[in-house]
Amino acid sequence: MKFDRFIKEVGALPLFDLTLVVQVSGESKGHLLVQLHRWVRAGKVISLRRGLYTLAEAYRRASLSPLTLANALYRPSYISGVWAMSFYGLIPEKAAVLTSVTPRVTRSFRNPFGTFCYSSLKQAFFWGFGSREIQGSAVWMAEPEKALLDFWHLSAGEWTADRLREMRFQGLDGVDMDRLNAYAGRWGAPRLVRAVSRFRDLAEAEQDGVVAL
Repeated sequence: MKFDRFIKEVGALPLFDLTLVVQVSGESKGHLLVQLHRWVRAGKVISLRRGLYTLAEAYRRASLSPLTLANALYRPSYISGVWAMSFYGLIPEKAAVLTSVTPRVTRSFRNPFGTFCYSSLKQAFFWGFGSREIQGSAVWMAEPEKALLDFWHLSAGEWTADRLREMRFQGLDGVDMDRLNAYAGRWGAPRLVRAVSRFRDLAEAEQDGVVAL
């Protein structure tokens, strides 16, 4: 396939996979892999992970957000943990890595759009997220309460009051404490129930001006 035709076929797409290229070209997978490799080396195509690509910005007519890419790189998944907590203003640090959870095995990817890490979460715990419009794109992201629980669950060890203080949590008015408690109960993990209880105690103490998170 000539590159001019290739642009016409996929230029309006934010990303595409090898299966789609085979369908629109009618050429063999082996031949297309060679072509894609050449275009990647020439800087015309960007490899996002094995089998998933996007056109270089000069040729792409659709925008591609790293947040949208986080959802698409490894399906099913949703953004959670540190990145989501940073987005909601629950921690002071700005997250450099896009953290997500998935019912699949743990994986990570690095490409020109950033570093993407996916932590494995049992299918039974794959809830508490929804679609949010961010930077003009629909993004699957954890609710604030679920982002906290995912993070606590995936971090080994007991979440003591001192450990919670070390996180320097802030913006707690954005957390629905009743929902957080209900979600912890739905999870059914005593360690998370204890973490939520201590978190609520610290939040209440902060509001009373006794201690700062």
